Amino acid sequence: MTLAATYRLGTRLFWQDRGLLIGSVVTPAGLAIGLPLLMRHVQADGVSAAADIFDGTLALLLSITAFMNIAVALSARRDQLVLKRLRATTLTDARILAGQIAATATQTVAVVVVCAVAVHLVAGVPYPANPLLFGAGVVAGALVLATLGAACTAAIPRAELAGAVCMPVFLVSGIASGAMGPIRQVLPSWVGVVLDLLPTSAVVDAVRTGAVAGPALLLAVWGVAGLVAIRLWFRWEPRRS
Repeated sequence: MTLAATYRLGTRLFWQDRGLLIGSVVTPAGLAIGLPLLMRHVQADGVSAAADIFDGTLALLLSITAFMNIAVALSARRDQLVLKRLRATTLTDARILAGQIAATATQTVAVVVVCAVAVHLVAGVPYPANPLLFGAGVVAGALVLATLGAACTAAIPRAELAGAVCMPVFLVSGIASGAMGPIRQVLPSWVGVVLDLLPTSAVVDAVRTGAVAGPALLLAVWGVAGLVAIRLWFRWEPRRS
């Protein structure tokens, strides 16, 4: 079995799981399309407000479709002993996880692209002024969030609790990007500084401002942290009672 095989396996298992499809595709896509459409009709500067909120919803898409998706999927496959059986093949641990992370990142990028086209058609949100930067930011963000989601499974005792464990990431990411309204504006300034250090904030910042160096460095740091955490704490089998 090769890395490409684990990539195809992760993709196939994802699209066959209706629960994952609803939770990590339908729900975030509904938010990423619905919120800009709402802003388009309730704000005086409708198109501008819709574009700004869509940039913010990238944080929601990444936190659900990349981070939460892989955390839920790997936790379930660990508890079902699928990961243990994969380790009995000729695949290395790195290839198994790389295939899962790459499959999750691909699905995330596909959802973002579909949402970008949809909000352009229904809410008049213009396409990214710099498509290359937008694409690079989304791809890098998806890979980093998927890596962090895989690392997060070490803190998930059972698959049924995966969604609850990951929910704070979704909420904090949405607040940091402004996708959940002006909550951030009433928080102390130091909280804003901390929120700017999130990997989702790095992607949103790159898309909104065109910055490259700062977001790239921040994503690199988070990516390395995720890899180190996987190396130290990732579990391939359920905890024994």
